[in-house]
Amino acid sequence: MTNTDIKIVEMGARDGLQSERLPVSLKTKITLIDQLAGCGLTHIEAGSFVRPDRVPQMADTPAVFEGITRKAGVIYSALTPNLKGFEQAVSAGADEVAIFASASEGFSRKNLNCDIATSLIRFAEVTRAAQQAGIPVRGYVSCIAGCPYDGDVSHASVIDVTEKLFDMGCVEVSLGDTIGTGTPGRIRHLLKALLQSIPPHKIAMHMHDTYGQAIANIYVSLEEGIRTFDASVGGIGGCPYAKGATGNVATEDLVYLLDREGFNHGIALLKLSETGLWINKALRRQTTSRAGLAMLNRQNAQ
Repeated sequence: MTNTDIKIVEMGARDGLQSERLPVSLKTKITLIDQLAGCGLTHIEAGSFVRPDRVPQMADTPAVFEGITRKAGVIYSALTPNLKGFEQAVSAGADEVAIFASASEGFSRKNLNCDIATSLIRFAEVTRAAQQAGIPVRGYVSCIAGCPYDGDVSHASVIDVTEKLFDMGCVEVSLGDTIGTGTPGRIRHLLKALLQSIPPHKIAMHMHDTYGQAIANIYVSLEEGIRTFDASVGGIGGCPYAKGATGNVATEDLVYLLDREGFNHGIALLKLSETGLWINKALRRQTTSRAGLAMLNRQNAQ
């Protein structure tokens, strides 16, 4: 493997919190984002501009953007499903926006209330407006390794949606194993097919850890040349439209892997582990980060 510089996109404040059933206070959200920036994370998805009745936890995203202490060099992004959401993100001062398509028709209809083709037409409106405003757009493709409604998802579908997102102007596309059913062999097979037409530096991986395969899938992705990964501090989160899908890979576990394998990322692991423990306590749950717990236990033993 060559090129040791890694970009981590922190999902905790959006993907991590969106499925929480109990309200998370505005203060907690703002503190989380500020702490993440203090750990060295330079790409933080701070919220989403979606209908409050669809994702109530994200209803205060405008206030979140207003309340955070912006740190130089940090990109604060937001998920924007449509033109109205994009306009709200611009007003809030988002540095980057993201759109989310699906490689599965069943998930698209459940998550976006329309088929894949219709969703892409809607997203094209967002990318055109973003290009005019000079704001970069990141794309997501859900269910790359399986769908809770359709079962297996073909590589052809993943590649087709990914290429269409690039064609409409996305600067990067993140491939999401939404229900965590991917395994190293399957992820490698997908990437070998997809990277025949798309360069690896334009692809990110968004691995959920439902079956404990996220770190193994990330390592395979590293071997295939991918250098951008999404993660959620303390392993918090899931997907409100994929029953049983647990959180994204814990950022601490990803950072530990990268440290041990000699990659550069600029993130302070101990400080990140403390943040992961803090947010999980605030949510009244246990952190799922094994590396984070090990770091804190070692620190306490000294």
